[in-house]
Amino acid sequence: MTSALLDIRDLRAWYGMQPVLDGVDLALAPGETLALLGRNGSGRSTLAKAVMGLVRTAGSVCIAGAECAGARTFEIARRGVAYVAESRDVFPLLTVRDNLKLGLRGTRGAAERAALERLFDRFPLLAARADVKAGRLSGGEQQVLALVRALAGSPRVLIVDEPAEGLAPLAVDEVGACLAALQADGVAIVLIEQRLQLAPRLTTRVAVMGRGRIVYDGALDGLGGDVANAWLSAG
Repeated sequence: MTSALLDIRDLRAWYGMQPVLDGVDLALAPGETLALLGRNGSGRSTLAKAVMGLVRTAGSVCIAGAECAGARTFEIARRGVAYVAESRDVFPLLTVRDNLKLGLRGTRGAAERAALERLFDRFPLLAARADVKAGRLSGGEQQVLALVRALAGSPRVLIVDEPAEGLAPLAVDEVGACLAALQADGVAIVLIEQRLQLAPRLTTRVAVMGRGRIVYDGALDGLGGDVANAWLSAG
């Protein structure tokens, strides 16, 4: 692996007094996509929140060599990390256009208009809905909007939690195409999934979480039955 863009070492996290992460080690190179798998409760979403400074942590989280553990969420975002939660978190009463403006982080005037035009040229699905309130979009359209809003901030690392969950197959294809476009831009992506809906299209590397630790990190086609049965199958 080339020099890591995201480098996590011995990361632990708690909700109150309850430990959730128990010494996670994970590294991601620039432009690399990693599928993060695991059962519900394995710690995947907590890992995303820990990287973003949303839960109490100990250990190391380096972004491009700079230590970010203990930093505030907006400081981590300024380092180039974007997080799209499973809930999508679009602003339902704002239009698609205004949601995207929020992702441009202070760009104004002609520069803002040019940036929006570039986004709409690249993602015509959103251009067609530019003046529609986000709350009226389909689930797939909302997910694409959340991803493109993250792209608007020019992230170096994108963490996206269950982007295909609950979506119809056509909407999954739209979200997959959006992620592929981000990947082509050289964004490093941590793709959190429970069912392998998007990962096989985007990456050959997977990490599996179990009991708050990484129990497998390697090739998707090397994910053997023992690991799958122990850490991924239901029950």
